[in-house]
Amino acid sequence: MPGAAHAIPSATPPVRPALRTVLAALCLTEIVSWGVLYYAFPVLAPGIAADTGWSLTAISAAFSAGLVTSAVVGIPVGRLLDGSGPRAVMTAGSVLAGLAVGLIAWSPNLAVFALAWAVAGVAMAGVLYQPAFAALTRWYGARHLPALATLTLVAGLASTVFAPLTAGLDARLDWRGVYLVLGIGLLVVTVPAHAIGLRRPWPPDSHGHDDESADVGEYAASVTTTARFRLLVIGLTAASLAMYAALINLVPLLLEQGISAGVAAWALGLGGVGQVAGRIVYTLSAHRVSLRSRTGLVFTLSAASIAALAVAPGHALILIGLSMVAGVARGIATLLHATAVTDRWGPRAYGRLSGILGAPVVFASALAPWVGAALAELTGSYATTYGLLSLIAATGALLMTLSTPSRAVA
Repeated sequence: MPGAAHAIPSATPPVRPALRTVLAALCLTEIVSWGVLYYAFPVLAPGIAADTGWSLTAISAAFSAGLVTSAVVGIPVGRLLDGSGPRAVMTAGSVLAGLAVGLIAWSPNLAVFALAWAVAGVAMAGVLYQPAFAALTRWYGARHLPALATLTLVAGLASTVFAPLTAGLDARLDWRGVYLVLGIGLLVVTVPAHAIGLRRPWPPDSHGHDDESADVGEYAASVTTTARFRLLVIGLTAASLAMYAALINLVPLLLEQGISAGVAAWALGLGGVGQVAGRIVYTLSAHRVSLRSRTGLVFTLSAASIAALAVAPGHALILIGLSMVAGVARGIATLLHATAVTDRWGPRAYGRLSGILGAPVVFASALAPWVGAALAELTGSYATTYGLLSLIAATGALLMTLSTPSRAVA
């Protein structure tokens, strides 16, 4: 009939989850992914060694190899994120993560166990902070800092939730059963959350380009050849190595200083409270301090707190306080890492650049436990080790400051 075409309703527009829905989905999936893929391991590792006869060193090496794999795979993942966004990457990563955890649970020998952690490392590159940071940075635009702070605050509770949960499951099941339950839970929670919660269209870069691979790739290449980017990579890697070596070896240091194991555990746990406090304070005050000043202050604070732990008297309250100060610096450093690229070069090619920046940082974090233990064995003292770590952290702070403009890029 004439004019009938005008009566036909237009196609229903695709559902676009609100930004708060995206943020909620990522908060949920990050806490689960970190809890299952990272924080369950230290709880279960002693039981794995006792049950299988594999050495704890070999088991830890397999876990560290997974982290290294994550660092390497993060570079091509960054290119995928720039081109197509986080939905497909994070959904596929969630499926692979669940399968990897199932393979860990099934492992009949150490070789398969190590292979399973390598597969888990590939999955980590697709589900942990890098793709989540890329998603919030692009979708939130100029308002990305509060979103990133919210995400890291929630994800910071992963150890609080999953360490006792894993321990509770371990009291009822063997380690294989625990990993099987955790893997199924990861699949059930994260796959639909990523597939449904990240359906927003992926916007073009802020410069008005169509985000074509060649164009963005050329821009990323031009940034990575600059002296500032190289200083940033070296500085953040050095600072991260020192921070995480100090974190992992805190309990042995405190035991060496005559602190009981129970108080040392409290000091370690309250450092996590410091992380949360630091992120809250930073989010509320970052706009009042220049980028260069806050970068220098935070990473200098990290170096100073590590040095103070090396020389402080063996008094429990003092050491707990210093552990919390170190936690404050660590918590803010996570946000400075998340915004390091956008603060210096804007959001364009964020996925590629953050992948290149993150690879050596994750690699250093994976080596940190071994570096701390090796230095302690070489020097014969954890206090001396912390002195050396403070020098590494101070070097990183200087290089980070030199890489930083006085103002963040708009």
